[in-house]
Amino acid sequence: MAAPPPSQKLAGQHVAVLLGGLSSEREVSLVSGAACADALERLGAKVSRVDAGRDLAQVLSRLKPDVCFNALHGRWGEDGCVQGVLETLGLPYTHCGVLASALAMDKAKAKAVLAAGGVIVPGGGLFNRFEVAARHVLPPPYVVKPNAEGSSVGVFLVFEGANAPPQEVIAPSWTFGEEVMVEPYIRGMELAVGVMDGKAMTVTEIVPSTGFYDYEAKYGEGGSQHIVPARIPPEVADKAKKLSEMAHAALGCRGVTRSDLRYDDVNDVLVLLEVNTQPGMTPTSLVPEQAAAGGVDFDALVLWITEDAYARGAGGIASSGETSS
Repeated sequence: MAAPPPSQKLAGQHVAVLLGGLSSEREVSLVSGAACADALERLGAKVSRVDAGRDLAQVLSRLKPDVCFNALHGRWGEDGCVQGVLETLGLPYTHCGVLASALAMDKAKAKAVLAAGGVIVPGGGLFNRFEVAARHVLPPPYVVKPNAEGSSVGVFLVFEGANAPPQEVIAPSWTFGEEVMVEPYIRGMELAVGVMDGKAMTVTEIVPSTGFYDYEAKYGEGGSQHIVPARIPPEVADKAKKLSEMAHAALGCRGVTRSDLRYDDVNDVLVLLEVNTQPGMTPTSLVPEQAAAGGVDFDALVLWITEDAYARGAGGIASSGETSS
């Protein structure tokens, strides 16, 4: 039987797209959510765009959607909190569940789980931010990052030869918690691997225009160049994909995730930095690019993510009269 036209695939389904939210990544989420909502409408769904605030439970109870597409990024929307609300409401939702979301967002706990699962991760650890400002807790160069933020928010590099320890962590504007993750800086290439249904997609090489893959490099126009597939030896690409699949499984992830890695091509060192349980779906995002490289366009990717969520929570979207498994 031929597949129905895209406009019929979600006909009759009511999808609530959760976007915006309360985190420092609100603006990115608004863009991700708008792109996904537009795709869902093209696929025939009835779409409710929900700017997720603290009244989310009341809003969703009134809307009664068939499934929620969680396009939130950062704390609250990506750390298990919203997932818990959706579990309580009994609503199917995209991406990872409560435990995997909470683990992946907490960098220290995620590293412990990943290391126990055989995934190669950087050294370093958690330190009080005032201790980090008082002395070099690691020999420079090293990276300082909040323990529970995404999109490189609050991340900065302490360069080799730096005389003073970083003072940014004790500035009045610091709102990212009392403990920070400090890791040795891995020279070399920034890599990313999307994992869809437990299987790695491909490897992207990221070349930031600023020399450091910070928030602006990720989301600013012209902030970075994405090279698909990455210019690395086949055996390194295979290892990057294997590590990403292992990380996805170790954290108990589902749906689509993205792992970020660093590869020191001089010393042949590959480490996995973190797993993103709700990868960006913006025009410059990595997972849609990787899906397209594998022949899956944006609408088909959004369709798969939505069907995957609905199949787990309600027996499958009956686009052909059959139940998904």
